[in-house]
Amino acid sequence: MSLRIITVDAFTDTPFAGNPAAVCVLPEARDEPWMKRVAREMNLSETAFLRKDEGGYLLRWFTPAVEVDLCGHATLASAHALWEEGDVPLHDEIRFYTKSGLLTASRDGHYIELDFPATPPSPCEPPQGLFAALGIGPTQVWKSRFDYLVEVESETVLRHLRPDHGVLRSLGVRGVMVTARCDGVFDVVSRFFAPGAGIDEDPVTGSAHCCLGPYWGRKLAKTTLRCFQASERGGVVRVKLAGDRVKLQGQAVTVLRGELLW
Repeated sequence: MSLRIITVDAFTDTPFAGNPAAVCVLPEARDEPWMKRVAREMNLSETAFLRKDEGGYLLRWFTPAVEVDLCGHATLASAHALWEEGDVPLHDEIRFYTKSGLLTASRDGHYIELDFPATPPSPCEPPQGLFAALGIGPTQVWKSRFDYLVEVESETVLRHLRPDHGVLRSLGVRGVMVTARCDGVFDVVSRFFAPGAGIDEDPVTGSAHCCLGPYWGRKLAKTTLRCFQASERGGVVRVKLAGDRVKLQGQAVTVLRGELLW
């Protein structure tokens, strides 16, 4: 039996920008090895697998290498696909049951809003080789539930980073966020390197903003932030802080519809 599979560019309103995710809605449970094989076949930073459950959808996310516990852009893509394909009425909230608990998606004008757990960082000792791998001098390092966080002095420095992904892969975390303050239309700029999860540089990382939001909200004394992830594709994440939760807002564009035959 063939299965629908859709590719959605998330955190952008422009095709071939933002972060692409594959979305597959399953009529019945499939085993984990099969999902891993499909994710490797799709070869995107994330493939989302959804299965209807009472009151919402079971949701799992896979990179081409591993299953992850939290993913923003593939959740945004999943909500966009469910509404656009008519699986869920356009203005209904969607409930996702995941390894990170209940996540919800709702519409706010042209944006989709995700309700995610905040993952605020704490200061930590820098792991050996981190600064050399990033090509920067020593500075304060922070650590969230999933990743290291490093602030650099300017957007120019951030955009010119050429990290050693082999060293970053050895650090034992999902990834490394590098961030700087912006002086233009955005409050915050970042890049996200995740070779430990099989992705050298992720185009736009919603879950990283569950950490970046609390970090910069405290520094800038703001509860709403406009953030840009400065990958080659680039993408915009609007962040609203809500206690131990973070509201992530973004747009999405469907770029491909197909069928899985196996």
